[in-house]
Amino acid sequence: MTSDFDRKLDKYADVLVKVGLNLQPGQRLQIGWPAHGMYGIPLELAPLVRLVTTKAYDMGARLVEVIWNDDQLRLIRFQHAAKDTFEEFPKWRAEAIIESVKRGDAVLGIYAEDPDLLAGQDPDLVSTFRATNSKYMAPYFEMVSKNTTNWTVSTAPVDGWVDKVFPEIPKEERKAKFWDTLFEICRVNTDDPVRAWKDHIATMVKSSDYLNRKQFTALKYTGSGTDLTIGLPRNHVWTASRMKSKGGIDFTANVPTEEIFTTPHKDKTEGTVSLTKPLIYGGALIEGLTFTFSQGKLVEVKAKKGEEDVHKILDTDEGVRRLGEVALVPHSSPISQSGKLFYNTLIDENASSHIALGRAYRFGIEGGKTMSDDEFAAAGGNTSLLHIDCMMGSGDMDIDGLTEDGGREPVMRKGEWAFEG
Repeated sequence: MTSDFDRKLDKYADVLVKVGLNLQPGQRLQIGWPAHGMYGIPLELAPLVRLVTTKAYDMGARLVEVIWNDDQLRLIRFQHAAKDTFEEFPKWRAEAIIESVKRGDAVLGIYAEDPDLLAGQDPDLVSTFRATNSKYMAPYFEMVSKNTTNWTVSTAPVDGWVDKVFPEIPKEERKAKFWDTLFEICRVNTDDPVRAWKDHIATMVKSSDYLNRKQFTALKYTGSGTDLTIGLPRNHVWTASRMKSKGGIDFTANVPTEEIFTTPHKDKTEGTVSLTKPLIYGGALIEGLTFTFSQGKLVEVKAKKGEEDVHKILDTDEGVRRLGEVALVPHSSPISQSGKLFYNTLIDENASSHIALGRAYRFGIEGGKTMSDDEFAAAGGNTSLLHIDCMMGSGDMDIDGLTEDGGREPVMRKGEWAFEG
């Protein structure tokens, strides 16, 4: 007898393959996640991966390959490996996924890890480990920023992470509770999740179309501890969940997703912003962050906890001190209304309007995917090894769009859309 959980897991796999990837007959599929040093998919998610693989073959996939990962092996490395070996890297993993993208294979990532896995480990080693991963995976993320192929990042609960998110309930109930929450925020609990996603995407596209017509020169943010102006490049492009690959395949890059985002001008951010959620990066939990920008550059950082960790991140390269993304998310999003901090950027960024330090998406500027690096920089695009989302939205955030003639129009009021799409 098929359980209710099994039916929902099957629907979730449907969403990933049909809505996220929009996998095409004859296409190959690479399942792996090369960010944050994870390299691949946690072994305990094998039941979900098997479902996705079955659906992919049923839809006509030529080949499905999986790169696996075991977090405990990563932890063992930190506990036992010599300290001078953390610039070593398994190049074959990078080469495998880079070749997949070049070939036009679909790529599915499942970003799921225990956020406390490396807590207590040498922060300098963690920093070296992350920087090494970013260096070798840079070609992959460069291609992703140009939508070279159809790709999706999703998530699923794993050991350790469920304890972090749901410490208030009995341990044996935490994973089931996490799955229930994930199914809810991913619209799996509806009668027809694929149709629900299509309707959701259509609604978001109306808002992005409105912003693209407006072509504001900047966004002005005001809220508790925030007085910030983010300049926007000429011919910037707002994107709402649905994107198009180089080969013309429509896909949804994040599941879940509630954001509408674009590329800001790297030299035109001014003022101060207080983050409304912690920044979790490189095994560090950084709380109470305030950033101050001048001429696009992050010139001052304050944090109630973990300030030293922030400065180590900012030393990665010059580009990480400038913005690469600005995203708008209604405070009423299902993730925000859950009231939970998930300690996972994929989910948490869809609970709150946010900015990202570092690498910009090429498709955020019209023609950006075919620009040279110098042309992209001249247009306002930022380049960095890193892309770090920082949540700043709240229920008291107001956002205005500034026009070329000096006008000012409401975009959000009290964290909600202030226009009809």
